[in-house]
Amino acid sequence: MTFTYEALPMRVVFGPGSLRQLPEEARRLGLHRMLVLSTPGQRALAGHAATLLGDACAGLFTEARMHVPVEVAEAARTATREAGADSCLAIGGGSTIGLGKAIALTSGLPVISVPTTYAGSEMTPVWGLTDNGRKQTGRDRAVLPRSVLYDAELTVGLPVDVSVTSGFNAIAHAVEALYAPDASPIVSLMAEEGVRALAASLPRIAADPGDAAARTDALRGAWLCGACLGATTMSLHHKLCHILGGTFDLPHAAAHTVLLPYVAAFNLPAAPAADQALRRALATDDVPKHLARTSADLGAPRSLDELGLRDRDVDEIIAQAQAQPYANPRPVTEEALRSLLTQALKGTLT
Repeated sequence: MTFTYEALPMRVVFGPGSLRQLPEEARRLGLHRMLVLSTPGQRALAGHAATLLGDACAGLFTEARMHVPVEVAEAARTATREAGADSCLAIGGGSTIGLGKAIALTSGLPVISVPTTYAGSEMTPVWGLTDNGRKQTGRDRAVLPRSVLYDAELTVGLPVDVSVTSGFNAIAHAVEALYAPDASPIVSLMAEEGVRALAASLPRIAADPGDAAARTDALRGAWLCGACLGATTMSLHHKLCHILGGTFDLPHAAAHTVLLPYVAAFNLPAAPAADQALRRALATDDVPKHLARTSADLGAPRSLDELGLRDRDVDEIIAQAQAQPYANPRPVTEEALRSLLTQALKGTLT
């Protein structure tokens, strides 16, 4: 057996209450003027983090938005310069963490991330920016957070629907990592365990949103799944989700959740090792149907139609998806894409 595995430089502080270690993490990294980033809805949490930082806080920017529009990124970069910040704290979900990456991409400023959902973006060097209905993505070590604080206490108030879709977003990272062209046995172990952890914890969270142990397990799963995405090449699933978000402004995590069973049904017959790993992790003989049934049982959307996509949009998605080549276990033809998208649009998995 031969393979290549390159570990990403990453420090993780994991455990309930770990946000309280934020000042120590800032000192350890030599950071003295942190701009705190959040969405408008998490302004109070950002304020709490600023209080913890004390004199090490250079200010707040609380206008992070989904899919990181370039105008928001530029406003945040300007705020960083005007505050004289030497670093950023991204506290929140994928929108805020993505904004921190956008700042780091052009400035090189270090970022500490405190995720409050299960998407796993904090573990990757992948950045994304949306401009004029097109989402551009790339990889750059400069955007990788220097430190990540996983505090399950910050996720207890996360609504069940967001918990479920962000968890399935993370599972999608692991699914694609299992059949990526640059997969390795190390990544495959992390992917299988990450899926197992999330598959076991999400129903517990839905049954009892205050279950701290389940929230902790879900964060561990998100960490592992995100790390898998950071170590491998993205394929069809992520390509389609970037189009759905960048061009049609569909909610990121919900689009991942709806689309995952359909892409899995298309790709897994050409990726038997990945299929077997997912069967073990999910304790099922039919991975796509299990993913679709479980997400629906937990209250997630069942179709792209529910998210606002229309029949007339399919041609544009196909055109964008075929415009640039990308790795995938199976050839992606126009006919195959149309069938996959039509099924996902209507929520009819065959």
